[in-house]
Amino acid sequence: MSFTADLTKFCKEEAPTYIDSTVRKAVIEIGNRLVYRSPVGDATAWNMPPPPGYVGGRFRANWQYGFGASPEGDLPDIDASGGAAINRIVSGALTNQAVGVHYIVNNLPYAQRLEDGWSGQAPNGMISLTELEFPEIMRRAAL
Repeated sequence: MSFTADLTKFCKEEAPTYIDSTVRKAVIEIGNRLVYRSPVGDATAWNMPPPPGYVGGRFRANWQYGFGASPEGDLPDIDASGGAAINRIVSGALTNQAVGVHYIVNNLPYAQRLEDGWSGQAPNGMISLTELEFPEIMRRAAL
């Protein structure tokens, strides 16, 4: 085969698989970082008493995945581990096509305050740190 034929074959047969794999790995890694960097409410550290029945983990549980459109609204879930949110992100990244716009959002009304450092558990936010790491995330995903 000639170089041109080899390159054409690679572009048609192998490159799409590499691209799909890279995008999926990157979406999953970004989701993991966002979820696990998210603070979980610890009422013992608060200056005021928590509401009756308070359990931390709603913010972590509210990371939502969307493809082609950003999810709207919030979830009533509580999940301090973040496992349900990670499962949604992984499932979405693996079942949707890779090429397109992937959304990972948290629509809780206090999400921006947490991103801006409101919590001592995440003084530098979640999204801004992950954004800074994006080039490295993509390098690793492409391996």
